[in-house]
Amino acid sequence: MDMGCGAGRHAFELYRRGANVVAFDLDAEELAGVEKMFGAMRLEGEVPAGASAETVQGNALDLPFPDDHFDKIIASEVLEHIPDDMSAMAELLRVLKPGGQLAVTVPSWLPERVCWALSEDYHTAPGGHVRIYTRAELEAKLKATGFRVDGHHHAHGLHAPYWWIKCAVGVDNNDNPLAKAYHQILVWDIMKRPLATRLAERVMNPLIGKSVVVYFTKPAQPAKAAAKETVDAV
Repeated sequence: MDMGCGAGRHAFELYRRGANVVAFDLDAEELAGVEKMFGAMRLEGEVPAGASAETVQGNALDLPFPDDHFDKIIASEVLEHIPDDMSAMAELLRVLKPGGQLAVTVPSWLPERVCWALSEDYHTAPGGHVRIYTRAELEAKLKATGFRVDGHHHAHGLHAPYWWIKCAVGVDNNDNPLAKAYHQILVWDIMKRPLATRLAERVMNPLIGKSVVVYFTKPAQPAKAAAKETVDAV
């Protein structure tokens, strides 16, 4: 599942790689566009045999799936939008199979703090970010939910300066020459992936990576159950 899939970037790549994908989001308009793209990918022959994809609308606090349903879940840039984030985390744990993996990305603390300082509109818009996570807080909350922490890395170092520019000139000011020029660079980088920018981002990621990516596993046996079995055995 791509939980909070938005425009579907991660769902499309998973589908392209042969996964059985559920693109889940609250926004029906976004999901309509994702569904159209799934269809276009099938028509263009971009999808391996046996792969499947569907869209499902719903609320992250009440996922419409049975327990232990998914092998893997991606929750990319979504938890920072949810006031009751720990309830959403509990739902992710519930629908993930024992031994299943969860990948979570949220905005990194320092780049996000700069954005909040530069622009009130950036974080007060309806549906915007309601908190700034430290990695320690994110890991602690998901550990308290029942997940095991497996590792982390930072990503999108080239994107942080773009958002600082946007916040400085106005997040809705799409005509600013500097913001437009930087956006063109980012699009070029995404499409062409030249070696120079790949190396530059590798250096920038640990310092100003716009996102932190943390990996988790749902234990095959919940910690409380394991502890109870140990006590019973003694």
